[in-house]
Parts: sequence; C-alpha cells; structure tokens
Amino acid sequence: MKIYTTQQEVEKDINDGVLAINGDVKFECFISISASINAWDINARNINARNINAGNINAWDINAWDINARDINAWDINAWDINAGNISYSAFCCVYQSIKCLSIKARREKYQPPICLDGKLEYKIQESSLVGKIVEVKIDDKSYRAKIID
Repeated sequence: MKIYTTQQEVEKDINDGVLAINGDVKFECFISISASINAWDINARNINARNINAGNINAWDINAWDINARDINAWDINAWDINAGNISYSAFCCVYQSIKCLSIKARREKYQPPICLDGKLEYKIQESSLVGKIVEVKIDDKSYRAKIID
C-alpha cells in the first residue's frame, strides 16, 4: 500500500496529469491536485481531484469532476459525474450531471436525498431483461420512477 503524508509527496508522483498508483493508496494528508487519480482502493479524509478511477473509495469528503468506482463510502460527495457500484454517504451526495450506480444509501437518519442538478440518478442492474423498462424505486421512505439502463 502506498501511503502519502504530504502534498509534496503526492505531487512528485504525478506524471502527465495523472497520479497512477499500482495497488492501494492511503492519504494521511489533505490533497488538492489538478490531476486524475488512478488507484485500486483509496482511503482518505478529503479528496479534491479532476477524475478518480478506483475499485473502492473510503473518504470523508470527495470533491471531483468524475468518479468511476466499484464502491464509494464517504461522508460527503460533490462531483460532476459518478459512475459506481454501491454508494454510501452520510448526509449529502450532490453532482452536477448524473449518478449511475447499483445502489445509493444515506447512513444518517437526517439527510438530503441525492441531487443531480443537470442530469439524473440512474440505477444499473445486472439482469438485462429489465433494461429499458420504467420501474418504481424506493429510497428510504420515498418512491421514485426510474428507467433501467445497462
């Protein structure tokens, strides 16, 4: 596992606008970079980045342009686009464009449902027989109509 303790250590590993790490990474410092992050698992308090491509993301706050991940577990998420498997957040999950995921759930009793300012929340499923159909989706106590995409 690669462990970063300072912003300078992170900046030294950025090549051609990409922070590429083979394996897991842990940030023990606040980072703010104008680069993409490519890693398997990310464990951090705060992430500010353009693009994040990872297997699993565990963070307090995520501020990014695009997030592509298998699973996201964060306190707050602020992004342009999110494409993920399962998303778990504390109180806020806001994006400018869209969220595509298998599931999304707030962990707090008092929370804001996911917000997509210019796009929409789309649920991915693994069973292709429902692709293209409109279904009712329950998020906590609220019902929503959703179109199944692949």
